[in-house]
Amino acid sequence: MRRFLTGYAISYNRRHRRCGHLFQNRYKSIICDEDAYFKELVRYIHLNPFRVKSVKTFAQLDRYRWCGHSVLMGKIENEWQDCEYVLKWFGHKENEAKKAYRNYVQNGIADGRRPELVGGGLVRSLGGWSAVKAMRRSADRKMSDERILGSGEFVERIIKEAETQIKYQLPAKEHLRIIDEYIGKLCKNAGISVEELRSGSRRNEVSAVRAGIAIGLIKEHGVALTEIARRAGVSTSAISKIMKRGK
Repeated sequence: MRRFLTGYAISYNRRHRRCGHLFQNRYKSIICDEDAYFKELVRYIHLNPFRVKSVKTFAQLDRYRWCGHSVLMGKIENEWQDCEYVLKWFGHKENEAKKAYRNYVQNGIADGRRPELVGGGLVRSLGGWSAVKAMRRSADRKMSDERILGSGEFVERIIKEAETQIKYQLPAKEHLRIIDEYIGKLCKNAGISVEELRSGSRRNEVSAVRAGIAIGLIKEHGVALTEIARRAGVSTSAISKIMKRGK
């Protein structure tokens, strides 16, 4: 994302003969406790155009093309947006889910800005500075991290998982060597060539080997999906789908 946004800003500045920042803040991603925060975050993000007055009415938000809400409402099409996953949180049937989702988002307008969703660390997880101060007065202690949205127990679990993954991180050249050796070994055992694997072939035998490679490299060596995609000749979304089927 950082590379993409920087490249876009440079090309935009050249085209319009301007200089300086194009976006207000740097791109940031966080890990969130899905069960506790997913619906809240979807609502908060999709109400951003309303809060900054890019739209004046909720009906306008339904058709606002620069927000994922309009895609969920079926007014705009974005093939890359996973509407099914979001809507399943609101119902089993599409029409009922859309109606429930829309009502849920609309009910959030009165909430305004949500410090517990945009702050950092404890401020975000506990719901504001007042909660943090109360916790400190009681001498209570909770683990927090700027990169994670969730309870202290959730933060602790994620950090432990990350520390386990770090054990598998290797220098770049050694990392690529292990990946290529792993791919070569599985291809040889299956009787297919690495060239065919990387050509993007969808032959059943090739797809099965590619799935085995993806699952093995992630679970045994902690390799990123993007790196596996590059070495296996497919897109990152294809590797993501393989992992979902594997689960």
